[in-house]
Amino acid sequence: MLVACWSAKGGMGTSVVAAALALLLARRSRAGAVLADMAGDAPHLLGIDDSPSPGLTAWLAAGPSVPADALTRIEVPAGGGLALLPRGGGALAVERAGVLAAVLAAGPRPAVADCGSTFEPATVALARRADASYLVTRPCYLALRRVPGAPLVPTGVVLIRDDGHVLSRDDVEQAARAPVIADLVVDPSVARAVDAGVLRSRLPRTLARGLRHAV
Repeated sequence: MLVACWSAKGGMGTSVVAAALALLLARRSRAGAVLADMAGDAPHLLGIDDSPSPGLTAWLAAGPSVPADALTRIEVPAGGGLALLPRGGGALAVERAGVLAAVLAAGPRPAVADCGSTFEPATVALARRADASYLVTRPCYLALRRVPGAPLVPTGVVLIRDDGHVLSRDDVEQAARAPVIADLVVDPSVARAVDAGVLRSRLPRTLARGLRHAV
């Protein structure tokens, strides 16, 4: 199984949601789970050092000659059964993005891909082949107005609500043309866990409860 998380605008919380989903899946699956970091923020969110691993950029650029076990070779253990596939340096080649999606989807471990908000061709190609495509957004007009023109179509919405927005859940579902599958309220404990680098060991209960129907 492969779940792709993306947003139509930066600052929506996509990387935090992707990491939390991967951590929850790792807890539920005996085989563990995989987080494919297409955006590049996962090491900081999980509180682990940037790895010298060549990352996904090198795997994608290697072409069809890459060894069958090359993807597992670039994994970085993140604890609790979660394996991180770091982005690596440079651009993500689009030619083998579909192959990457197929490998992750068919693997024995559930996988989450953090596709960010840049709409790079490779992240779009991977997300289009995912089993589920989650739009992460706040009830923000500037973000939602970009969704109809985005190159990705969500199968579900992870809504993050905070003070100051007047748009309702129904407004979000109509704009995204997809159901809200997780309704999260901004919680200072999440920001504290991220800032302290302890998200993987102290996943806030509000975040875990809010995402329970998304995994």
